[in-house]
Amino acid sequence: MDTTVKSIKSVGVLCSGGDSPGMNAAVRSVVRTAIGLGIDVFGIYKGYSGLLEGNIQRLGLTSVSNIIQRGGTILDTSRCLEFHTPEIRLEAAHILSRKHIDGLVVIGGNGSFAGAMELHIEHGVPVIGIPGTIDNDISGTEYTIGFNTAVQTAVDAVDKIRDTASAHARTFLIEVMGHRSSSIALQVGVCTGAEHVVLSNQVINYDKIAGDIKKGAERGKTSSIIIVAEREKSGLSYQIKEVLMNQYAIAVHACVLGHIQRGGSPTALDRLIASRMGYAAAHALHQGLQAHVTAINNGQLVMVPLAECLEGKNEAPEPELDLISALAI
Repeated sequence: MDTTVKSIKSVGVLCSGGDSPGMNAAVRSVVRTAIGLGIDVFGIYKGYSGLLEGNIQRLGLTSVSNIIQRGGTILDTSRCLEFHTPEIRLEAAHILSRKHIDGLVVIGGNGSFAGAMELHIEHGVPVIGIPGTIDNDISGTEYTIGFNTAVQTAVDAVDKIRDTASAHARTFLIEVMGHRSSSIALQVGVCTGAEHVVLSNQVINYDKIAGDIKKGAERGKTSSIIIVAEREKSGLSYQIKEVLMNQYAIAVHACVLGHIQRGGSPTALDRLIASRMGYAAAHALHQGLQAHVTAINNGQLVMVPLAECLEGKNEAPEPELDLISALAI
């Protein structure tokens, strides 16, 4: 790898993996900050797949007008399995060179960052990552763009379901996204007054779930909400429903919120953090920083080595679980 610090005259920006609300705000910030620094900006459409296809267009100030409030990403996104192949990454580096793109801003999650790291290690491409995933499952940062919006969307949905649960004296199992992280489930559980939360990485304690439901019924509660973090495949809530009905004689209904959590206009918090991260990413490349990620730690925006963000994130759900349990008595 060539470690010589190169003068950055142009940058590419792409979104990769699952979309998350706030990506557009990050793209807008990268584009306008870079242009303000005298750097040309190229939008790479459909992630790494679009890079390999040469789906690249120069972006100007007006290219990112009126997008900060929009969900999804104007650059589109994809999951590019071919990028795991060294020969494919070599071709990607050649394309960037032919297009005279000196650096790359990658907005995405773990897989997207892994691809960026390999591109940097193997071919010396200056890369900066912006963590964009609703799961909030990237190590090295306390926050990822889209998480707050996904939580708010799920909370709104659970509030509506609770109205029905109360009106009909029903118990609902509500499944939220995040099979590699229970962050959404935990925050939704606290914010909706759930009686129990099933984490994505725990053995299901059916006795505890049934006990929490029955405990509420004994003190006069006519409805309960159980939040379920999805596993690798959605539908865990239906499995739990069958066990509760057949082995514990508890009538429950299941609802999988699914991809509704990915969409929608980003919250003010996601717009703010995305804008700050995009600004920091453009400045980082301009200053010669490579293979780093814009991160939020202790409430501050900091630059963290990309390698640190590829490790598994250690979750500490106990405080939230204790809070949920304490408030659900």
